[in-house]
Amino acid sequence: MRTRPTLSWTPTEDLPPGTTDPEPVVEALRTGGVLVLSGAGISTESGIPDYRGADGSLSRHTPMTYQEFTSSARARRRYWARSHLGWRTFGRARPNAGHRAVAAFGRHGLLSGVITQNVDGLHQAAGSEDVVELHGSLARVVCLSCGAVGARRELARRLAEANAGFEPVAAGVNPDGDADLTDDQVGDFRALPCADCGGILKPDVVFFGESVPPQRVEDCRELVRRATSLLVLGSSLTVMSGLRFVRQAAEAGKPVHIVNLDPTRGDRHAAARVALPLGTVLTTVTGRLGIPVDGEGAAPPR
Repeated sequence: MRTRPTLSWTPTEDLPPGTTDPEPVVEALRTGGVLVLSGAGISTESGIPDYRGADGSLSRHTPMTYQEFTSSARARRRYWARSHLGWRTFGRARPNAGHRAVAAFGRHGLLSGVITQNVDGLHQAAGSEDVVELHGSLARVVCLSCGAVGARRELARRLAEANAGFEPVAAGVNPDGDADLTDDQVGDFRALPCADCGGILKPDVVFFGESVPPQRVEDCRELVRRATSLLVLGSSLTVMSGLRFVRQAAEAGKPVHIVNLDPTRGDRHAAARVALPLGTVLTTVTGRLGIPVDGEGAAPPR
């Protein structure tokens, strides 16, 4: 199934209103067997912006599509210049209260699994285990010719050596690790080929317009089938890659709870949407459940 490059969604007036009472989330977790589906909103308090929302990166930035990346050497050079710079911001990010709360829920046996639409590795850095990275991870790169998978840190080292003195100041960094640079700032940046076969290197993430691997989708569907309920954290559910699991849960009669400040495309399928900041809600929820939350956590794997 191909992820549609849907960049925006306009809420309709018939959507159910949100609530400011997190008790439905507390009760769902108290029952156990909750499957978490997280989006970019859970990482904003770690300094990584989301796509949508009032200050979302889509207001100034159109994400790279798979078709553009694979068909244009110029587009790849621009992407790797911007991503090389943005990678440093991801390297400084640390798990926030939301990531730590999810990890605490897992340690106390309240979750059946975690699916994240994010590529930042912050759930794992907070201590969550067996996280399904729906859209992949920026910590890896893959060759589109030979299929070799390598560590992003090694490519970052090679890119730094090949582009000595590349130190532009970015206007901002996006959820996919892509820094905002002008064409002049990109200049003659050198994008490097696969060290094994000379093929095109791509971050091991699902670009807009690219297919989520079918087996990964099926693994997520199985997690929905095994779950008691679904808890969506910080996702507008604009793209089908995450919305389909909300629809699956609702069709199976499993409660869906959403924590997102703004309306989402999944609201009509939800038992409740808590319209408060994620950190505030999850801190309240852990307190009501009497669950201690660990400290800051480690840096994401690089």
